[in-house]
Amino acid sequence: MAMRIIPYIVLDGNAREAIDFYAEVFGGKIEGIMTYGDSPFPGMPEEANDRVMHAHLTIGDAALMFSDSFPGQSLTFGEQVMVTVMPDSVEEAERIYARLAEGAQKVEMELQKTDWSPAYASLTDKFGIPFQISARAEH
Repeated sequence: MAMRIIPYIVLDGNAREAIDFYAEVFGGKIEGIMTYGDSPFPGMPEEANDRVMHAHLTIGDAALMFSDSFPGQSLTFGEQVMVTVMPDSVEEAERIYARLAEGAQKVEMELQKTDWSPAYASLTDKFGIPFQISARAEH
């Protein structure tokens, strides 16, 4: 079973600056940056358009992911890092989600198909650790 676990960093409007900085510091490669304005979701507020919805930075065999908080969403510094788990299959994503959802403090998004993953979820587990589960897209 192959799986990656990736830190996901949420910032307050300066994610693009952080991505560029960490790419330079660590010699990383920016794999992609999607803004809220590029999002497939309708009705995004204009002030969100230039904020980063999702970005992926590869550093050797490791990675960091980033986004900016949504305008008006509270962000407590020191709590802006979440863990992203990227299983190879929908079935493995379902298994992981079921276990992490047991007693979860909060489920932000139940496991579902999205434009970027065949099985994606976001939740805070019973220990207060924020997780994203994002099954790798089928090729």
